[in-house]
Amino acid sequence: MFQHLYTAAIYAYQTLLRLAAPVNPKARDWTEGQRGLLAHIRQLLPPPTAPNRPPIAWFHAASLGEFEQGRPVMEAFREQYPQYKILLTFFSPSGYAVRKNYAGADWVVYLPADTPTNARAFVTSVHPSLAFFIKYEFWYHYLRELKSAQIPTFSFSAIFRPNQLFFKPWGGFYRQLLPYFDHIFVQNNESVALLRGIGITAVTRAGDTRFDRVAQVAAQKQAIPLAERFKAGCPLLVVGSAWPADMDVLIPFLNEFAQPLKVIIAPHEIHSEQIETWQSQLQHPSVRYSELSTNPSAVSAASYLFIDNIGLLTSLYQYGEFAFIGGAFGKGLHNCLEAATFGLPLFFGPNYLKFQEAIDLVQQGAAFPVQTTATFTEAFTHQYANPTKAARISRAYVAQNVGATAVILERVKAILGKTSASGDAD
Repeated sequence: MFQHLYTAAIYAYQTLLRLAAPVNPKARDWTEGQRGLLAHIRQLLPPPTAPNRPPIAWFHAASLGEFEQGRPVMEAFREQYPQYKILLTFFSPSGYAVRKNYAGADWVVYLPADTPTNARAFVTSVHPSLAFFIKYEFWYHYLRELKSAQIPTFSFSAIFRPNQLFFKPWGGFYRQLLPYFDHIFVQNNESVALLRGIGITAVTRAGDTRFDRVAQVAAQKQAIPLAERFKAGCPLLVVGSAWPADMDVLIPFLNEFAQPLKVIIAPHEIHSEQIETWQSQLQHPSVRYSELSTNPSAVSAASYLFIDNIGLLTSLYQYGEFAFIGGAFGKGLHNCLEAATFGLPLFFGPNYLKFQEAIDLVQQGAAFPVQTTATFTEAFTHQYANPTKAARISRAYVAQNVGATAVILERVKAILGKTSASGDAD
């Protein structure tokens, strides 16, 4: 019964997105991306019966955040198994649009909706030698087809909580998805205990692969001379992925704070009108990054630098002494590890409890959740006077948690070895 309800929900979801497409850009992009998708995939990939067809590793990410989480595993897998081709799929248009030309994969496509027909056609056409699902991806029909075809399937960087449907008395349909994975790599010990409590024993605490990714980013950081010139030796606060709710808290503080401070603000979404509104509310001069190419001298007079392009934020943190991470006054916190790896004390809103790294950093004294302008002012002023301890904890926390990718690939190696040996025996 639940299988039929699930399938009906998938079809209904597709219908709703098609209806929303004329007025919703993301729904339109998804609908356009799904049109003729299976035929497109068959044209891209060599058919399963083609002579000398290389083995294919399939990685699936919901969106951009999951892609970044899975990227260290993809890149390490490619290095360790160069004979494999990599197919990367996305569910979300935001992930696909940004990474459709990602050089670390041989093919990047949308994932067809999880209907029985699509799943069967996709798995038959792609015929992957193994499949990886990143974090929260549990697609019933795809997992069942992979299991039926005896294709090794892994979930990694997963995290489980008691309130999830897997652990509810009525969650039997969702529990039956978990044994379809040959192995599940989770972020923490609580997830291990929860899964073993419902009989899932093919589980390993590997940690979060985002630590590996941010360590890579820190090692490969790009110099941004304009940011260094803007900083001009002053203490610098980097505001990453700012939403309006974050700026409602920050702007009154910035207008009142009397100590030397420069601020770089990277909005979560770049809307010129919104940036203009924020600039008008600030009492000291500001400049947009895009303006500096024609007027580089403006950077010296500005107290605030708005980043109105994509791709700089992770490298901007290297210039900071402090970071405010956006999103936690809304649905949830954005990536705070990118700032932590550079050893910055962190500040964010109250909605951070779904993020283990944020919980850890708060408990260890490197991050400070705030509710209002007043609580932010108090926390920031204290750290401004002595940021050294929090900075040291922040940097050490990332360094201590690197290594999930190696754990995952070691287990994958063992499973691939068994598969290869079984093939040889046949």
